[in-house]
Amino acid sequence: MNDRVPRETTDRAFQSYGRCCNDEAFFEDFYNIFMSKSGEIRAMFTSTDMAEQRRLVRAGLMWLIMYARGSQGAKIDYLARTHDRSNMDVDPAWYTVWVDALMETLARHDPEFDRSLEMAWRETLKPGIEAMKQSYETVQ
Repeated sequence: MNDRVPRETTDRAFQSYGRCCNDEAFFEDFYNIFMSKSGEIRAMFTSTDMAEQRRLVRAGLMWLIMYARGSQGAKIDYLARTHDRSNMDVDPAWYTVWVDALMETLARHDPEFDRSLEMAWRETLKPGIEAMKQSYETVQ
């Protein structure tokens, strides 16, 4: 397994996630922040079971971290398929908003969050997010 991102970088994101993920308020705040960014984004969640959605993002964040660490891409491929234009049709531009909302949430919940940790998170998330964007673009 070859790391896509240096291990010390993904370790920092993983440890940060560990400081946040046991508090359900972290995921509630994340979705409140994310949905506040756009009426279109908010509309995507009008009929969504948010407890289930929070469970899914809890797993998805771990999959993104593990993907950056070099794990097989099957779970990222699954995420990409569920979010592509033929399924949920998540506009690739919204991933930037999603990541920014996550950074805002981490800043509120991780007492060790600073600019350096933010950069570690962004670098860790980038390979998986880019794979999802690419999948969206290649679906007919």
